[in-house]
Amino acid sequence: MIYNVAIIGYGYWGPKLARNFQNSNHFKVKYIIDKSIKNLSKAKTDFPIAKLYKNYKLIKKNQVNLVVVASPTKSHFIIAKYFLDKFHVLVEKPLSMSLKEVKILEQVSKKNNKLLFVDYPFLFSGSINYINKVIKSGKYGSLLEIETYREQAPIRTDSNVVWDLAVHDISILNYLLKQNPKKCNSLKIKTSNKSIADTAYLNLIYKNKLNVFIKNSWISPIKVRLMKFKFKKAILYCDENEGVHKIRIFVKNKSGSQYNIKMPEINLSEPLSELVNYIHRSIINKNNKIFENNLNINITRTLEKLA
Repeated sequence: MIYNVAIIGYGYWGPKLARNFQNSNHFKVKYIIDKSIKNLSKAKTDFPIAKLYKNYKLIKKNQVNLVVVASPTKSHFIIAKYFLDKFHVLVEKPLSMSLKEVKILEQVSKKNNKLLFVDYPFLFSGSINYINKVIKSGKYGSLLEIETYREQAPIRTDSNVVWDLAVHDISILNYLLKQNPKKCNSLKIKTSNKSIADTAYLNLIYKNKLNVFIKNSWISPIKVRLMKFKFKKAILYCDENEGVHKIRIFVKNKSGSQYNIKMPEINLSEPLSELVNYIHRSIINKNNKIFENNLNINITRTLEKLA
C-alpha cells in the first residue's frame, strides 16, 4: 500500500522531508501547502504532479494518510491539533515551545487513535544508535561526562537558539540516558540580535553526578556538530560532519595516559530516510515505540527550563 502525504510548509526543511517521503517505496507526496508563492513555485518544479494549495484546511479526510508539518515553529501546535483528529502527523522539531501544548497534542493523538511523530533526526542516525549500544553494553565502563557542540545554523526569528539547536542535544540525551536531568542551568547570549538569544551555554546534571555541557550557537564561521562521551575506559567522539568515520573511540591503555583509536563501521543511511521507514513500520504495526514513555513531554519540559 502507498500512503499519501501532505507537506505543510515548503521553506527550508519541508523540501528535505518531501524528498525523503517521495524516495520511499511506501509514500507519495500528494499535496504541498505553503502561503508563499515563491515556495509553491519551487514545489511545482520539484513535484509537478502534486497538488498545491495556500490553505491547509483544503485537505479533507480520506485524501491523505499522513500530514507533515514543516511550518514556522509558532504554528506547529495549531496545525498539528487541527489534523490529529483525521490523520497521523509528523511535526518538524520542536513540537511546540509550550509544555502545556505538547501535553494537549499527546492527549488528542491518543483520543483519536492517531500517531504523532516529531522529526528529531539524530534519533534515527547510525551514529547515535551505535552510541546507544555502547552505553547499554557497558564495554567502556561508566559514563562520566558528555560535551556537545552545535554551531552554525540559519538565524531564526520564531524561536531562540535553545529551541532550534538544543532540541537536538536534549532529544539525543533523553533517547540515550532514558531519564530527565535533576538540575538545569543556562546562559543565553544575544550576540547579533538584541531581541533573541543566538548563543547558549547549558549545563545539565543527571543522576550519579553525570554532567552534560552543551554549547549552541547560530553564529560561527564553520559548521560544528560534535559530541564527546567520556567513559571510564574510553572517550568517544561523534562528529556528524564526517563523511564516513563519524565515530572515533579513544580507548585508554593500562596506564591511562595514552589511547588506542578505533573507528567502527556504522549505518550511514540518511537519518530522514530512516525516519520515513520508521513511520511506515509504525503505521503498519499501529504503534510508536520510540515516542512512548512521554518522550515529547520530557524533551519539552527540559527545553522550557533551559530556554
